[in-house]
Amino acid sequence: MELLNDPLMRVCFLGTGGSWPTKRRNPISIALSSGSTNVLLDCGEGTQKQMLFSPVSPNKLDAIFITHLHGDHFLGVPGLIQTMSLNDRTEKLLVFGPEGIESSMEKALTMCHFQSRFEIRVRVMNPGDTVKVGELNFKAGRARHNVPSLAYRIFLDDRPGRFNRDRALELGIPEGRLWGRLQKGETVEVDFGGETREFTPEMVLGPPRKGVSIGYSGDTAPSKDVEELVKNVDLLIHEATFTSDLSENARKYGHSTAAEAALLAGSAKVSRLYIVHPSPRYAREGSEAPLLEEARNIFPETYLPEDLECIEVTR
Repeated sequence: MELLNDPLMRVCFLGTGGSWPTKRRNPISIALSSGSTNVLLDCGEGTQKQMLFSPVSPNKLDAIFITHLHGDHFLGVPGLIQTMSLNDRTEKLLVFGPEGIESSMEKALTMCHFQSRFEIRVRVMNPGDTVKVGELNFKAGRARHNVPSLAYRIFLDDRPGRFNRDRALELGIPEGRLWGRLQKGETVEVDFGGETREFTPEMVLGPPRKGVSIGYSGDTAPSKDVEELVKNVDLLIHEATFTSDLSENARKYGHSTAAEAALLAGSAKVSRLYIVHPSPRYAREGSEAPLLEEARNIFPETYLPEDLECIEVTR
């Protein structure tokens, strides 16, 4: 499904599966882009190959945000970094993740006879921590899994209202540099034959436009912490590893069923839900249909993306 009108963020599902690769789905990795900012949410094995078929170049990547250190969310990192280095990347790369990310990254970068040619900065994120990368703001929350795990809320700053060209001309503000300053929120002065008049942005701009927001659960059992973190987001990406007939498996391994993901989306009042991370037991063609049906019976605006599917997120 493509979301139209004034796109603010692009989401590319590089990998959408759980546990291990199948013929249809690579392990989880999601690329987010806004303007010139590009980040990854998780980095399952084979992510660098998936990126070859996506609009996102490894050498344009600013940061990787890891939710937890299970292999299907992390094993793609060393290969991706080697690919970047061998392709002459020079810009630093930021890597964020939960407790243990620093030692895991050290092991990942020393497990082979390889020396990165660019700087890699690693930072632990704790629930409640925030960071800004380029145009994207990130807030970490606590996920409910069987290892230390994070969920993320990603959002854009609010933008100025739309510029009213007709109103600016009516007021006598000459087109050009002054219009640009007004759009940036600056007050300007115009000389009318010796009489100077002052114009504020509010005179020519519409109401502020709220930036879009995305929630990403990582791996988690149903969680009030995650629900609170993702309240009212425009798009929620939530794991749905099993259907409800396997809810005991979900509890045992710290996962959610499709129904539980949909219930959380409804409680959090999100606009759209994309379920990911289906168990490989659903790899046979047609076997995933019950996941989507189960979720849509509770939350109709639910979608099950394919690998390499990209969508645009708007208000």
